[in-house]
Amino acid sequence: MATLSATKAIQRRKMHEALRINEEVADALNIGGAVVALESTIITHGMAFPVNLEIAKDCEAAVRSAGAIPATIAIIEGKLVVGVAPDAIERLARGGQKAAKASRRDVAAQVALDGTAGTTVAVTMQIAEMAGIRLFATGGIGGVHRGAAETFDISADLSAFADTPVAVVCSGAKSILDIPKTLEVLETKGVPVIGYRTDRFPAFYARDSGHTLDYRLDDAGAIARVIDTQRRLGIRGGILIANPVPEADALDGTAIEREIGRAIADAARAGIRGKALTPYLLGRVVELTGGRSLKANLALVRSNAALAAEIAVALAGLGRAGA
Repeated sequence: MATLSATKAIQRRKMHEALRINEEVADALNIGGAVVALESTIITHGMAFPVNLEIAKDCEAAVRSAGAIPATIAIIEGKLVVGVAPDAIERLARGGQKAAKASRRDVAAQVALDGTAGTTVAVTMQIAEMAGIRLFATGGIGGVHRGAAETFDISADLSAFADTPVAVVCSGAKSILDIPKTLEVLETKGVPVIGYRTDRFPAFYARDSGHTLDYRLDDAGAIARVIDTQRRLGIRGGILIANPVPEADALDGTAIEREIGRAIADAARAGIRGKALTPYLLGRVVELTGGRSLKANLALVRSNAALAAEIAVALAGLGRAGA
């Protein structure tokens, strides 16, 4: 029998005719089970084939190994797909479907025009909420871009945290961003930031951005209790769980900052901006680090998927206890 929260999720899903939830994910949600959402821009725009396909499979496997059900999310032929099938993931990875990159402003157009798109953090959160999924794992969130005082380039991810009740496990904001300003915006929007076994906000490739966090929790169960308490208090927004890149794969903060500066200068000279900027910078940093940044990226994404699954399992247990 479904729990009360699961029943509400079922009712909510009926409101979205474009939503398509695969059977395994739906069955888990209907009984209040542990489900973890996974984004798809890492497949469509974040990495080249076949690495993008391998990491998509690895993340789903990491979620399953920790006892939860993975739900990779994408927009496919105008449908908001929750739990993309393996063959469709491979098509997205190979680029055969010419996927767009969907932020919040793009969702209605992509659905109305039968579009196919990888979903950013903001859109993955949005669709996860529609489906009733409360945990989402990604690599790094978007945020305030360097030079935003002139460009006003601020990711929609930050607005999503303010009004979308989904907890996100990440390795901080992408190192190419202005991390201090990103943290200021999160604070202004009332978004709790919890360090997992760390007192410092991680910087994606590096374990320490130099910025101290207000909250540190060392086990998944404690994080699940915070998520559950926020829901019970009726607080609308999301929660950011900052999980540093595994130490064995972390890069030196000073060295990576130097390469990021070079990549940003290259982008400026080439006139690259908007949606194309982040994929360009990440790719350029891979080149400048001789592939070490890619290795770190792969490691942190797998680690975040596993931690999100642990939290989802603990959260499901709290739901059963309170049913």
